[in-house]
Amino acid sequence: MRSRRRTRTWRWRNNPLRRREDLLEAWTVVIVWAVMVLGGVAVGAATAHAAADLFAGQRAERHAVSAVLLGDVPGTSAGTGSSRDQVAARVRWTDHDGTVRTVRTWVVAGAKTGERVVIWTDGRGAVVAEPPDRTDAAVEAGLLAVGSAFAFAGLVHGAGAAVRWRLDRRRFDRWDREWELAGPLWGHRTG
Repeated sequence: MRSRRRTRTWRWRNNPLRRREDLLEAWTVVIVWAVMVLGGVAVGAATAHAAADLFAGQRAERHAVSAVLLGDVPGTSAGTGSSRDQVAARVRWTDHDGTVRTVRTWVVAGAKTGERVVIWTDGRGAVVAEPPDRTDAAVEAGLLAVGSAFAFAGLVHGAGAAVRWRLDRRRFDRWDREWELAGPLWGHRTG
């Protein structure tokens, strides 16, 4: 157990073989992990909060309107028979200010002329998608938070890998220079 700990922490100990690049690499790893964890949590929390605010704003602004279907809607094709199949059709409704509006929107397949359908409008009277309910909004905000945290962590990890690659290049260049000095002292080169 003790040798494993010494192997992991050799870059931190005062060692004549430790180079400046080794210590910089050790600090880079610590900083990258700290930024990935703390920054990922912060980015995820900020994303979740922003998404929750957006969805709450959509629920507050959008409202359901009962509209009348202006023509028959064809049934589903290929007999899928799903009640969620939708087809574009024209509908009419009276807005809150008394304006009669007609628009083409998605309705359930197989509906007949004159049937009432529910559509969603925003504050300007434009047809919009139904806002997510609280549960769906919470799930979507959580997924967005996790995705943004992982994206942030990936960017930080990539930046850390680039720094470590550059440190490796410096280390290799230094080894080459030192080998050019020490190699001739050892005599005949092979290869």
